[in-house]
Amino acid sequence: MKKVWKWFFAVALAIGCSSAMLAQQSGTSSSSADQKLHDRIVREVHHQLVMIPQLTIFDNLAYKVDGDNVTLLGQVVNPVIKNDAESAVKGIEGVGNVTNQIEILPPSPNDNRIRRQVARAIFNDNSLFRYSMGAVPPIHIVVKSGHVTLEGVVNNQSDKNVAGIKANGVPGVFSVTNNLQVENAKESKK
Repeated sequence: MKKVWKWFFAVALAIGCSSAMLAQQSGTSSSSADQKLHDRIVREVHHQLVMIPQLTIFDNLAYKVDGDNVTLLGQVVNPVIKNDAESAVKGIEGVGNVTNQIEILPPSPNDNRIRRQVARAIFNDNSLFRYSMGAVPPIHIVVKSGHVTLEGVVNNQSDKNVAGIKANGVPGVFSVTNNLQVENAKESKK
């Protein structure tokens, strides 16, 4: 009888251990699946936003993905872009809720002039001209009430500094906030 009980406990222990391992593996695979879903949603949101036809260098679109919730951020000159961004993101499979916090910049002839002059100052510089290429260049110029914010990505710290200096040299600019990110910033510090 003792042998039967020992065998019973051994089998029960083996089943318990294997089910604990399966639970751990399924937890790992579900977190892996969640990460894959998150990465796919991030890629798709980015793709949908850059495909908006009216998007220009004077608009800045950003987003945060938290599970199936997407928060749209940024500033746009054209109100249609705000609506188009929300509609495009709502259509993505796996997105449950979209919070649209995109700011519509107030219309201003002075801000329009500053936008054009800052773009001209930055993209006419020999070292920054390459950033003017492409359907949606990597440098975005946001102007609100004479205050300029530079958003986007540049190759190196020097390009970031030159862009800030060029924007600051435009008449009528009250301030420049240089939020340009340096690509491979960690690698350049090595």
